[in-house]
Amino acid sequence: MKIYLIRHADPDYENDALTDLGKEEAKLLAKRLEHERIDYIYVSTMGRAMETAKYTQRLRHQKAEAANWLQEFSTLMSRPDKDYQMGIPWDILPDVWTKEEGFFNVHTFAHAKMLHDSFVGMQYKDICENLDRLLAKHGYVRESDYYRAKRANDDVIALFSHFGCGCVILSHLLNISPTLLWHGFAAAPASITEIVTEERRKGIASFRVNHYGDTAHLDAAGLPRNTAARFCEMFDNADERHD
Repeated sequence: MKIYLIRHADPDYENDALTDLGKEEAKLLAKRLEHERIDYIYVSTMGRAMETAKYTQRLRHQKAEAANWLQEFSTLMSRPDKDYQMGIPWDILPDVWTKEEGFFNVHTFAHAKMLHDSFVGMQYKDICENLDRLLAKHGYVRESDYYRAKRANDDVIALFSHFGCGCVILSHLLNISPTLLWHGFAAAPASITEIVTEERRKGIASFRVNHYGDTAHLDAAGLPRNTAARFCEMFDNADERHD
């Protein structure tokens, strides 16, 4: 089985749509996927993801199934580094969250002190349960921290989603704390992450990432590198995003 995990193109967050750059990125993404084998397309019900997917759907003449659980990870958490203002989990400063050992473990991150007044754990669980229902539908049933290949196959599915939700999906498939993915990885807009199953022993499957955040289709067209999901490379870079 193969999964294409695709982040929406450059967003106009205020209007939940795509910017002009995002529309260009979505067109190039569609051309990249035009001749790839994709058996099923699932898309977040948020506007920027649906608009991104439509370019691919039109070019491929393929329908998509809308999935609410693929929406962006929206649960806020307290920020002790910001006088207890609420913020998204991947904006917490590294010198703050790294002091809580629980954040480093997929089984304990949701019990961290900073998450006590949030629903982060509940939304994480909801996404994981919906992902497992989808994978079971395609023949792979979750058992503990791996999957039982009830109907091993080479289905190819595409998930059009968002950065935060995409990290949760990878977290669950790879058994890695989402905190490490939220803070250590940055999938650019309109990027493709390719994940495949490995069945080294009959009936026991795990997932492996072949490519993460691939933007070759954008690079080949000469588009500038989109740094959305990243912060400034150096603090003195005034034109880049700071905390």
